[in-house]
Amino acid sequence: MSRSPRHKRSHPSNHSARAAAGEQVPGNRSTGLRQGVRKVVVDEDNAGQRVDNYLMAQIRDVPRSIIYRIIRKGEVRVNKGRVKPDTRLNTGDEVRIPPVTRKEKPEQVVPGSRVQGVMQDAVIFENSEMLVVNKPSGIAVHGGSGLDFGLIEVLRAARPESKFLELVHRLDRDTSGLVMVAKKRSALRYLQDELRHKRIRKRYHALVAGDWPRTVKRVNEPLLRFELSSGERRVRVDSAGKESLTLFRCLELYSGYSLVEASPVTGRTHQIRVHSAWAGHPIAGDDKYMDDVSLRAFRSVGGHRLMLHARALDFTLPVTGEAVHLEAPYDEAFGDTIAKLAARREASE
Repeated sequence: MSRSPRHKRSHPSNHSARAAAGEQVPGNRSTGLRQGVRKVVVDEDNAGQRVDNYLMAQIRDVPRSIIYRIIRKGEVRVNKGRVKPDTRLNTGDEVRIPPVTRKEKPEQVVPGSRVQGVMQDAVIFENSEMLVVNKPSGIAVHGGSGLDFGLIEVLRAARPESKFLELVHRLDRDTSGLVMVAKKRSALRYLQDELRHKRIRKRYHALVAGDWPRTVKRVNEPLLRFELSSGERRVRVDSAGKESLTLFRCLELYSGYSLVEASPVTGRTHQIRVHSAWAGHPIAGDDKYMDDVSLRAFRSVGGHRLMLHARALDFTLPVTGEAVHLEAPYDEAFGDTIAKLAARREASE
């Protein structure tokens, strides 16, 4: 009589060893990867962080609820002692990070060498703490919402040796111009604190419809975010919104358009775009806040993009405190549109 082959059963110690090595373990109901115990020494750049936030950076792709659970159960230890989520870390602390099952991420689209090169060439300032990029119009600052990647993912792909690259602030996808990126967590904290205390000055150039009145130098109207029935997010002036202030200065008048400098004192979503439209002078090429007739008129003179550009930044550097002033040139599409309008103005004079 033939005997059925006997199936080998995984020995528990072998099972654990494979899990600790980061292999996918049969028998787990979750299709993920389980990483073994790690002991990590906190460096100077991460000193001062809360334990929960530190773990979120160390253990990618897990829900925050799991982070709190392993802290609560005492599986996370700092210098061999139990901690709370809000415990602050110091340089040299040893953090025990327990095994955590992580979901396998779908294969990500890697930015190609051409777009990496474009973004590298767009860096106009860099030191050991940070860099500043003149972001092209049409590129989001980060991936998501149907986008495979954005500025930050491209920079990370182009600089695999960089351990830390994080956006300090954001720009709309169709807005071009200056974006700050931190290369160290300490620089990120410093620059975001400077933004909160309004010690960083941002100046934008915008081409708006109509003749901007030189007497209109500030728009101080509250802004409220809302959703259309399609799910698209928009912003409107509304008394229930958040306090918002933009300073304006007219730079040039063209036939039917004005070039203005806009300095946002607060940092609300779509702030300059909505304040310009509320003042009766929407930004040219703005398909969210410009009416259809005006948008078609702009397209007829060769306009192909949102005419908003983060032109200048004034800030002080992390560590040294040195004052820096940066200006970003217009891209070809923005510059060509301005040149066409200037030529048309001269021809009519």
